Amino acid sequence: MTEPNWRTARRSNASGGNCVEVADNLPGLVLVRDSKDRPGATLIFDPAAWSAFVVAVKH
Repeated sequence: MTEPNWRTARRSNASGGNCVEVADNLPGLVLVRDSKDRPGATLIFDPAAWSAFVVAVKH
């Protein structure tokens, strides 16, 4: 089984404050979590839904 490869989102606060981590290395899944609460809830998106979310946030 492939482990998620977590990375901090590029637009997250550089001082370690409001950070979101994303793992998009799993087939058919994009995982999102709060870096301040790593054992907490993880949101799961399919790649199309994640892309639509990112496009909407940018606009």
